[in-house]
Amino acid sequence: MITVSAGLDRILGRVTMYWLVTLNLVGLVLVSLVCSVLGLLAFSPLAILVSGSVLLFVSFLANGICGLLFRTRPQLSSTAITALLLLFIFPPTYQLAGLAAQALAAVVAVLAKYVLAVRRRHIFNPAATGAFVVGLTGLSYSAWWIATPILLPYVAVAGFLVLWRTRRLPLALVFIVVATLNIAVRNLFFGQPFLDGVSTALLSLPVIFFACFMLDEPLTLPPRRWQQLTEAAAVGILFYLQFSVGTFTSTPEFALLVGNLLAFAFGQRRGIRLDFVARTQLTPTSWQFEFRPHAPLRFLPGQYMELTLPHVDSDARGWRRMFTIASAPGGNIRFAMRLPERSSSFKNALRALTPGAVVTGTSISGDFVLPSDASKPLLLVAAGIGITPFVSHLEHLTTSGETRDVVVLYSVTSPDDIAFPEVLSASTARVIVVSPTKPPELPAGWAWTGAQALTAETIRTAVPDAASRTTYLSGSPELVAGLERALHADGVRRIVTDVFIGY
Repeated sequence: MITVSAGLDRILGRVTMYWLVTLNLVGLVLVSLVCSVLGLLAFSPLAILVSGSVLLFVSFLANGICGLLFRTRPQLSSTAITALLLLFIFPPTYQLAGLAAQALAAVVAVLAKYVLAVRRRHIFNPAATGAFVVGLTGLSYSAWWIATPILLPYVAVAGFLVLWRTRRLPLALVFIVVATLNIAVRNLFFGQPFLDGVSTALLSLPVIFFACFMLDEPLTLPPRRWQQLTEAAAVGILFYLQFSVGTFTSTPEFALLVGNLLAFAFGQRRGIRLDFVARTQLTPTSWQFEFRPHAPLRFLPGQYMELTLPHVDSDARGWRRMFTIASAPGGNIRFAMRLPERSSSFKNALRALTPGAVVTGTSISGDFVLPSDASKPLLLVAAGIGITPFVSHLEHLTTSGETRDVVVLYSVTSPDDIAFPEVLSASTARVIVVSPTKPPELPAGWAWTGAQALTAETIRTAVPDAASRTTYLSGSPELVAGLERALHADGVRRIVTDVFIGY
């Protein structure tokens, strides 16, 4: 049975995160045009179309020029996202002065990706940077016209899809709550009833749009969830302070730029460049890719990295993909993935790499990490290539000499699909294999459950003390959602999940 959440993951996983954001923003433009034609917005359809066209043209032109100057291939989806965000920030117009200001904002936004960067990693949200700089010049102002009751339902639905796909609903909720309370309490001092202040925040200010499409820009977020929530709260406090210093007046985009600085302090403060070393076939359908980083990387076992691999004839999924790191911190970086016969253009380009080829990474993130308390017993449940984060965990425990009570329940469709047997055997973990047929030979200390599917009943039988363990689930959306629900019903309360949804 496919749950609603797993079904949503499957649908949204068909496109990359960047294309999902782009498609939702295009959808909001179309809805805005319809509302404008019906006279429900203060701007004409012509003004929206002209402003949008100028922003897109200038953004792509500036990005193309910067790509030539900095010898890199610009991301088309990222460029479109920045232009569309600026469209919703500045008041649409077909007047030359207003269009010139918007063109300047687009140029500044593009330059922010290349100039306001440390070792190839940009620090600030590009759209917020462009809006902030143009606001300082006084040539235009950030109107955030998307914040209107008539568009709110569409913004909320589109934003929810993006946040669900990126697993950043908690981030958005913290910001929305803090910003809304901040606005409502502040307005109390000016005589507005509290509930009216809440209504003002949600209906007339860009709180929802900001949370869904600005705050969660992935390259300017810190890596851990608690750090992201801290940033969300800080930006929520600054969002509506409304203070002035000389000609400067605080704005939502200023609040986000301050949050970006906080995120930069938390995260990987350098660009990531990796030299391809080798690839190794793990199973009939999965491969491992090994890279040598140009500089030491900071990450925790179980986290993932976003890779960028420009290639010709790219399909709709683009040049960026997120992969769990399948190695311990220190030394070379390894990724493991399924490579079916008909793969995406990204995976085909990855398969075609030759030793010495350089691949870039944009960020390291994730909270699928083991608890700091080493005394807690653990149950690691993996299906197929979902074993990759656990490989990182177990290899780190082995190399560091740390001993934990760990049981690994590894489900495969065939004994031939067992990957990383050496890493699993070298660890002190107890390994239990779930497969339709009995493996002809198992390493010493391993066990087989019998010809069973991976279900809560299988887990209960194979690991009788599962309820007393912290359980980690890694696999497809359907599997993880079903197991999580069933294990909760069995009394397992401490469950951490990692879902592979097509990044």
